[in-house]
Amino acid sequence: MAVIRSDRPLDWRQVAAVAAGEPLELSADARARIAAAHVLVEQIVERGIRAYGVNTGVGALCDVIVSPSEQRTLSRNILMSHAVGVGTPLGVAETRAIMAAALNNFAHGHSGIRLAVAEQLVALLDADCLPEVPAFGSVGYLSHMAHIALVCIGEGHARYRGERLSGREALQRLGLEPLVLDAKEGLSLVNGTPCVTGLAALALARAARLLDWTDAVAAMSFENLRGQLAAFDAESLALRISPGLNVVGERMRGALAESGILAAAVGRRTQDPLSMRTIPHVHGAARDVLSATAEVVNRELASITDNPIVAGTPEAPRVYSQAHAVGASIALAMDSLATAIAQVAAMAERRLDRLVNPLVSGLPAFLAEPGGTCSGFMIAQYTAASLVAQNRRLAMPASLDGGITSGLQEDHLCHATPAALKALEIVDNAGRIVAVELLAASQAYDLQTLDAARAPYTDSLWRGVRSLVPTYRDDRPLAEDMALAFRMIADTEPPPLPNPGKMRPAAAGVVGHTGYATAGEANPTAAHLPDAAGRDLQSAA
Repeated sequence: MAVIRSDRPLDWRQVAAVAAGEPLELSADARARIAAAHVLVEQIVERGIRAYGVNTGVGALCDVIVSPSEQRTLSRNILMSHAVGVGTPLGVAETRAIMAAALNNFAHGHSGIRLAVAEQLVALLDADCLPEVPAFGSVGYLSHMAHIALVCIGEGHARYRGERLSGREALQRLGLEPLVLDAKEGLSLVNGTPCVTGLAALALARAARLLDWTDAVAAMSFENLRGQLAAFDAESLALRISPGLNVVGERMRGALAESGILAAAVGRRTQDPLSMRTIPHVHGAARDVLSATAEVVNRELASITDNPIVAGTPEAPRVYSQAHAVGASIALAMDSLATAIAQVAAMAERRLDRLVNPLVSGLPAFLAEPGGTCSGFMIAQYTAASLVAQNRRLAMPASLDGGITSGLQEDHLCHATPAALKALEIVDNAGRIVAVELLAASQAYDLQTLDAARAPYTDSLWRGVRSLVPTYRDDRPLAEDMALAFRMIADTEPPPLPNPGKMRPAAAGVVGHTGYATAGEANPTAAHLPDAAGRDLQSAA
């Protein structure tokens, strides 16, 4: 089902859908806006109106005039000099997300590229012939988009059907010719915030799914540790004003309904440890951050982030050369989301530690077979603790890194793209931590001595795990089980909750500007998707 960029901007869910493999189409009106903006650039060139990056150099060279005969050379050279990425290339989803966000930005009609340039990017997406984009470089966005644009002119490298090809050969395989860039096109292709915005949309999708799984796995640990259900009392939780908190409370009540284990534990303790009784508070706070981040990303997708921006009419073209390409708001949002997910994962590790500690769990030490020859989940908890520490280091705010570039011309930097990249890394680390907790909670069920039934929901989770891996008896490398559990969390949704009520946290790709969806709401590739204002965003089969 194609995602269509029409007269409305894409929202983050649609970008995430394209990242996951859905094709992207430009509607007739989007194509018309792109073409009209190029006419404005042609008029700027013809009339000799000074415009940054059109007939001047870039960065600290902004006052150096570039003659009309040199403007194509300037566009090409911008790609060459800005393609300075280093490190392992981005994954397929990350690259597709950036390309989708770039096309969304061009479709606003203020970039000035020719329609042929946008069509070249659409063709690469449609064929899943993806430029090779090193993950690190520059201080924000320039290098990533430069590597993508290189393939459009027959340079750089691309991946196509498992092969690494030169940009020229990749275009030949698709029956396309390398582009010769016109004035401003080189700068338009590398400028703006599509890089961080695409990555941010992907981070939202992965974080939303992770939070659903974390609620589910936390319910398993809570049941195994025989917590007090009063922690999820609806009247009590309603006293704290937090949409996320109250939704998580409802989810926990649904997940643990009809638990014989918890029924037998009622009144055994006055209070559970914080890693158990604050599940709604911590998980709910992260959902509130997710909601706020979704708003920022949707606003960014609705914004024009070029420098310069072309506007006006062919008779009276205008150029705005300000700082819309600076991603301060989205950098701060990514730092916030990263910290929220790191905190949720840190608490998951604390529940895991309680499961493997016989002093508090009432279960065999480290959930291992008795006799001293088996270590069970002892060292798996080490791995989780190590990932928590790594997340703590990663959660330091990228948006405060600062720096000075381009001969003092660019003397304040927000590091938005690094903020998104580390948020994605934290989400992956968190998924691995929760995967270990999922395995440990399943093992704990196998070792329970209490003759009482699991809740139907947690029983379904346990059965799902056991369909993948048997009970662990130190009979195989535990890392293999952990990898399977991580893929289960990263690639699939947890089972739907029984009777979730009118509100539930939305699954990956469904969260809108509130962060929550009503029961039965459409999935991210459904025919109509609401944008941040609740209006339909058009998609089509």
